[in-house]
Amino acid sequence: MTSRYRTTVARGAPVSIAASLIGLVFLLVGVLGFIPGITTDFGEMKFAGHESEAELFGLFQVSVLHNLVHLAFGVAGVLMARTAALARSFLIGGGLIYLVLWIFGLAVDKDSDANFVPLNTADDWLHFGLGVGMVALGLILPRRAPAPH
Repeated sequence: MTSRYRTTVARGAPVSIAASLIGLVFLLVGVLGFIPGITTDFGEMKFAGHESEAELFGLFQVSVLHNLVHLAFGVAGVLMARTAALARSFLIGGGLIYLVLWIFGLAVDKDSDANFVPLNTADDWLHFGLGVGMVALGLILPRRAPAPH
């Protein structure tokens, strides 16, 4: 990690810190999705589609594509955390994407080819929580660091 990035996050706006932390969590989840044991039925993981039987923590249905999406969101969060404006865009825009994914998950037949990510009920409600939480953080967190005392 470069000292410039560390300084930006350490002295940065709360919105930047939140985007960075959420990005790091997405990176962690993306990596964990590729680790047998943490991901149950790992040998049943498919690249995409509802046929993937792998589940992160034995709960959230995952595929290679699903894990790659988590990694991409993680990279975006970490990179966009460098400025408050980009961090806010990541949180609000990413949150809206997750809310759309929540609605998609509720609407799609879990056994159809349209469930290409794949998603299960646990994923759906996690996506709802992520969406609401990310949008809320993007809207309420300050874009400037607190003034020193």
